[in-house]
Amino acid sequence: MKTNRTLFVVLVLALATLACQLGGAVPGTGLSQPSAPATGQPPILVNAPVNPLAAQDSFVALYQRLSPGVVIIKVTGRDGEALGAGFVYDSAGHVVTNYHVVQDAVNDKVEVDFLSGFKAYGTVIGTDLDSDLAVVKADAPASELHPLTLGDSDAMSIGQTVIAIGNPFQYFGSMSVGIVSALHRTLDSQHLIADSGQPFTAGDLIQTDAAINPGNSGGPLFDMNGEVIGVNRAIETTNFSANGQPLNSGVGFAVSSNIIRRVVPVIIKDGKYDYPYLGISSYSLGNPSRGGMSLDEIEALGLKQFTGTYITGLADGGPAQKAGLKAGTQPTSIPGLSAGGDLVVAIDGRPVLQYDDLIAYLITQKAPGEDVVLTVVRGDETLDITVTLEVRP
Repeated sequence: MKTNRTLFVVLVLALATLACQLGGAVPGTGLSQPSAPATGQPPILVNAPVNPLAAQDSFVALYQRLSPGVVIIKVTGRDGEALGAGFVYDSAGHVVTNYHVVQDAVNDKVEVDFLSGFKAYGTVIGTDLDSDLAVVKADAPASELHPLTLGDSDAMSIGQTVIAIGNPFQYFGSMSVGIVSALHRTLDSQHLIADSGQPFTAGDLIQTDAAINPGNSGGPLFDMNGEVIGVNRAIETTNFSANGQPLNSGVGFAVSSNIIRRVVPVIIKDGKYDYPYLGISSYSLGNPSRGGMSLDEIEALGLKQFTGTYITGLADGGPAQKAGLKAGTQPTSIPGLSAGGDLVVAIDGRPVLQYDDLIAYLITQKAPGEDVVLTVVRGDETLDITVTLEVRP
């Protein structure tokens, strides 16, 4: 039985639909004018496309150039055949995909299908559960290998156009277009903490509204230069097909290219990648929509600001505990919430507005054995504490 490789699906939440008004064109200017805000502020003028056909032609040209580097990954496991996507990483035949696409492969063997119709066997040579990445070595001739170029995900901005190419519902080589909805998102990883069984955090994910569905997992997300700026990993949805497959809701997540750039060469060489480890549990002050603190909680802790990430727990014998960081221990008016912990407000001089900023910096800039300087607010003091990072256990 053939099935699409199910996307890794994150928390199922109810989604609300927002309505907006579009303004008319400003005569003779080539500009579009939105309706004036109720505040009386002057409207923002947005450049309209001078030639819509030129934009269309650019998408056509990008697809023709990029699609030969996108592949189908077929995995035969205990539950039948599953499909995912991937992209050609180099001329040696290395293909990047998601770990969850290949995790059920028997003897680490998969099939790699190219746009030309050529098919090759591949071997899974390395995986990374923290980022949900895997590398497959495809037995294919040079004529079939069209490596794609990695871009700089740190250079992306919210609102930029992005393109996904993959195999949704077995429709090979399908293209969808959207924008970058947000940057530096976090999700649970598939690497579990040994003592608790809780997942470590996967960070620096790109959120996009480009259509991503089962079969897109492992496929590339491109910028308009045709560079890979992410690997499509997960969707958040309340919608499911008749056979239980998750359906796109406009909230998708991709592993950033700067994580790919760090991780993939190492797992090609060593078969695995070690992530830096702080050994803290914390709550963001500045992210109320996804588990951040409410104003009541911030006041109960006696904190005097609304940004940073508050330490609620320390791993026994972990790097943060060794360095002298503190977690909350003093009861508050809110059950389960303890005051007296450190509030992390910067790492190596870079502001930490929320936990997402902390984890994104750690996993894209640092390695085990290196030092980081955490700036923390402790009571009325601001302290700089040096922590030597270790390997995630």
